[in-house]
Amino acid sequence: MRKIIDKKEVREATGLSNVTVWRMERSGDFPKRVQLSSNRTGWFADEVEAWQNTRPRGIEGRVIVPTPKGGC
Repeated sequence: MRKIIDKKEVREATGLSNVTVWRMERSGDFPKRVQLSSNRTGWFADEVEAWQNTRPRGIEGRVIVPTPKGGC
């Protein structure tokens, strides 16, 4: 049987906010939730883990320009 995790566990596992998860899910960039009952949803843990494994690691060739002290 596949494990289902709730919103709190998704936040803890990914570091993403509820709104970011919702936006990414809506755009197809995050696994779709599963309706468990009329008021309860969750995500398959293996799908969230597979999504995490697709995320880039490190800076991936981007140039980081330090922000000057004092702001922008």
